[in-house]
Formats: sequence, structure tokens, C-alpha cells
Amino acid sequence: MLWSKPLRLHLGVLVVASLLCTSTPIIWLAFSQGSNAAVSAGVQQMREMSLRLIEGYRNTLQGGTEAVALASALPLLASPPPQDIAAKQQFFLEILRNVPNATSIFTGYPDGSYLQVINTERRDVRQTLAAPDGTAFAIRTIAGRQGADVISTLRFLDNRARPIGERDFDYASFDPRQRPWYQSVVQAGVPVSVGPYIAGTLKVPTLTIAAPMRDNGQVVVGINIHLQTISRLLDAQEISPRARAYIIDDADDLIAHSDPATMNRLLGIWSKNADGAVAVDTTTDSYDTSLETVARLRRDPAFANGGVARIDLDGERQILQIAPVGVSGLFKGSVAAIVVPLEDLVAEAHRLLLHNLLIASAFVLAGVAASVLLSRMVSRSLYRLADEARRIGDLDVGEKGVSHSWISEINTLASALAASRHAISQFALYVPREVVRRIVNPEGRAVAKAQRQDVTVLFTDIRDFTTISEQHSPEDVVDTLSAYFELLNTIAERHGGTVIQYLGDSIFVMWNAPVPDASHAENGCRCALAMKVAVDDLNELNGQNGRPALVTRFGLHTGPAVVGSFGAISRQQYTAMGDTINVASRLEGLNKEFNTSILVSAAIHNAVADRFGFRPLGLVQVKGRAEKVDLWELVGESRRT
Repeated sequence: MLWSKPLRLHLGVLVVASLLCTSTPIIWLAFSQGSNAAVSAGVQQMREMSLRLIEGYRNTLQGGTEAVALASALPLLASPPPQDIAAKQQFFLEILRNVPNATSIFTGYPDGSYLQVINTERRDVRQTLAAPDGTAFAIRTIAGRQGADVISTLRFLDNRARPIGERDFDYASFDPRQRPWYQSVVQAGVPVSVGPYIAGTLKVPTLTIAAPMRDNGQVVVGINIHLQTISRLLDAQEISPRARAYIIDDADDLIAHSDPATMNRLLGIWSKNADGAVAVDTTTDSYDTSLETVARLRRDPAFANGGVARIDLDGERQILQIAPVGVSGLFKGSVAAIVVPLEDLVAEAHRLLLHNLLIASAFVLAGVAASVLLSRMVSRSLYRLADEARRIGDLDVGEKGVSHSWISEINTLASALAASRHAISQFALYVPREVVRRIVNPEGRAVAKAQRQDVTVLFTDIRDFTTISEQHSPEDVVDTLSAYFELLNTIAERHGGTVIQYLGDSIFVMWNAPVPDASHAENGCRCALAMKVAVDDLNELNGQNGRPALVTRFGLHTGPAVVGSFGAISRQQYTAMGDTINVASRLEGLNKEFNTSILVSAAIHNAVADRFGFRPLGLVQVKGRAEKVDLWELVGESRRT
């Protein structure tokens, strides 16, 4: 026997070997080049993320700049309140809704009038204004400062701009004409950026973008951005937990910082300096150890416009990026600096590298598992097909759904087997089932070779079938006969017999061939009795349905015969020949003379006399045979005590 192993073993070894040969060089290259790639990837990530951070800061300033430019061109705002105050308020509310990072928008007039719409989303703003619950916006109005009836109110609105409260507000301590933004705009005559300074109404540190009205340079429109908002925009935690970002102005003073503790120090400084004067020097490294380095590198063209520098700071390597943040000519000289420890970037990249290596290893293991599963799936499908082929060989040819596989070749094979099953099932309708089973068997050639052996043979016939055929339509005769044959065929198979042939209205049943049966004579007798009972029941049902009665006569004999395939080379028939067959056929015909149902020979009687009841009829001359036949009627099974 040749050496062989299951397909799943061959397939599993092949797939595992392929995976190892492919993955081993890749993993080795990943380890050997991982460090440099980690540094490069970390720097690139820092560059991209820092640019997004700076872009977000610029967009905030840009939004405020565009809002002020739009307001400065609106004639509606040129007149002081309370003229068109409702329209002015509605316009400012729309500005705040579209510039979410703005704290407030306002207009100052040369007569001391003032209109300001405030976004109260921040808690410190609501606390400063003592705003009632549900407040979304607050409107401060100062009008008629030069007259006796000064208007100075603070109104509160909900998020749908509906009034929910109003109170008088001190105006004597606030004059827009004295504020830094008003004076800077009037003196320059162009849009300016001012700050940080303390907002007069909200008492919070803020940056302001202000511009003169296009048709009246004494009317100033401005928008405020809280320094805490600037700090939030500078959040660099996405780059690294130790990364920080900050803004410095053209004088290298620190304006805003991403670190909350540093930002709180700055806010404290600006809160104590209501006039805008710097209380302490914010250019020192006490706020951030990289301030002096940034102040120096910002003047180096290689780093001033977004270049990345590597510096040694606080005892470790740091990555530093500097980028200008001026917008539309405002905040000139202001730059954003982002500082990230190199170790953080490399560590993250190394973790990613290790993660990728683990994933690669997992894929290798998954590939191994997949190869095992694949090999099992393929072998299982093949085993299933082999089992199906065996069932077909055993003539278990009931129609079944075609098993589906993910492999097209297996599906093709399954379809071929299904076609074979269908063909054999059709073949079995015309050839005795046991004969078909032996033909399709690998050793099926033996069934074709005729050989002498003992068999028991049963012939049946329907009395007056010709007359029945004349009295009924062909369709009724076919339906009746089909039910009759199905009944007798089922009983024959149940008793181990093989229906060899249908001869008009009669059938030819044989035992002990092609399937060996040591009790063939007994089974033949029992089958004949069962058929008679079944036909009697069928006739009773036919009588109720208007169909003819099929009175059946049986002839049973046992003895030697030549059994096998007979016929031409191109077409053969499985049958039996010999005197035994002829005698059984003649016995069936003798029922007509003796008015009996089941006649058997002495050979049957001698073989099973102790198990069945018989009635002797004597020696009878059989047509075509010289010797007389000892004739018996089979009346039933013996009752054993």
C-alpha cells in the first residue's frame, strides 16, 4: 500500500510553511528598521497635529476678523442706540451663533453710547453678570449718556432670544471711549488687535479684534475672545500627554498656554492689571523652560515658518515647532510654539511598532488556525461527498439538496454526484433495486454473470384483467394498476423479495437472488399471504371509490434456476430461467381451475410445512411439463403453541 496522509495534513503544512516563509523576513525587517521609522513617524505626526492645532487657532481669529469686517460695513450700526436697537441686537446674536468661540460682540460710539451682546455659555461670565437660570445671551445697552435720562440696562435672553429678565447696570464706571480697543482704532483708523486686557463688563482677560465703521471712524465695532478659549484651542494632549503649546506676541510676552496651571498664572496677572499694563515679565522661563529658546529660534528663518527643531531641554531631547499665527494683518509678530519630548513621540511609535509586531504574530497564528480550519473544511467537504457517494452505492438515492461549499471545485463535484444520484434513482425505477445496488458496487460485475442457484419464485396475476381494461378508461386502469403495483412492490421488498419484472398485470418476484436469503421459501410464503390481505383491503377501498376489484392469484415455487443478466451485448436484463420459473408461472394459472388464491409446489410445502398451513390438492398435470406437480394451497401461518 502506498504511503498517504489526509489532505488536511498536507494542506495545513503547506499553508503554515508559506506563512512562516513570508512573515519571518517581514518581522525581521520591522525590528531592524523600526527605530528610525518610529522617530520619523513621530516627528511627522507631531508636525501634522501641530499644524492642525495652529490652524484651529487661526480659524478662530479669522472668524472673529470676518465678523468685525462684516459689522463695520453695515450702515445699521453707524447710529447710536436706542435707534434700530432691535435690528442691531438681532444682527449681533447671529454673529455669536456663527462664531462660537467669541465671548461678545459690541459697538462703541463717540457720544459714549455702547451696545454689547454677550454669550453666557461660560460659567465665569454668567457669575460676573449674575445671570438668571436659563440665560443664553445678555445685552448691555448704554444710551443718552449726555442727557438727563441715561439708559443703562442689562437684559437677559434664553437660547431662543426671548427675554427672561432685565435690570439697570452701572454706567459711570464704564466708558467705551476709554477702553484700549476704542482708543487704538480711533488713533490708527484701521482694524487692530488688542490684548490681553481686562474686559470692562465681564472683568475677564480677553483678546479683542476691533475696526472702525467704514463711513464713521469714530464708531468702533469689536469682538472679544476669552483667553481661556485661546488656551483650550491650544490643547496639545492629542500629540502627547507632556506636549504643550503656547502663544507669544511680538515682544515675546506669553499670551496663552495649553497647561492649565500656567494659564491660571497668566489669568491672575491680567486680572490684576485692569489697565492693560503687564504686571510681571512673562518672557522668562519661569512660565515655560522653552520660552527663551523659542524667542531665539523664532528669528531664525529655518524655524520661523513651521520648521521643526530638536533641542535639549530639561535634560531630555525635545521637538519644537514654531509657526506664525497672524490673521489678516492682525496679531503681527505673534507665533505659536509647540514643544513635545522626543521620547514621547518615539515611545508611542515604538508601542505602535510592538503593537504591529504582535498583530503580525497574531496574523501568523490566525493563519495557522485558518489553515487548519481550511484543511478541515476541505477534508470535511470531501468526506461528506465520499459518504454521499457511498450512500449512492448503497442505493440510498432519495433526493437531497446539493451541499454547498466555498470551493467551486467541490461544488462541481457535489453537483456531479447529485446528477449521478438522480440518474441512478431513475435507473432504479426500471431495474430491481438490489440489482442496481450490485451493479454500481465496485464488485458489481459478479451480478452480470449467470449462475445456477436455488431461488424461490412468486408470480401474480389479476383475474379477468382484460375485461376490466375494456370496461374502464385507460387513465382509470393506469391509476388503479399503479396503486396496485406500488402496494405489491412495497410488500415484496418488506419481505426481502426482489421484483424482477412487471408482466402486464402480473409481477415476477424472486428470493435468494440477487440478495442471499437462507429463509427464502418462508419469506416467499409470508409475502404471498401479506399480498393477499393487502389486495383484499385495496379492493374494499376500490369498491368505495368506484374502481374495479383486482382479484389476484399467486403461484409460488422453489428450486434451482440460472440467475443473472441475459440479452444482447448492448442491452441486457437481469432475470432467472429454468424449470423452477416455469412451474411457478404455471401454478399461478392453476388457481383458475381450483378456484384458489395461492398455490404452491410440494417443494415449498416440504420446506416450510411446520410454519404454515396447507391444503393438499394432489398431483396435477402442468402444461408443458411431463411430470405431474404435487399441488398445495397456502391457507395461512401455523399457530405455534
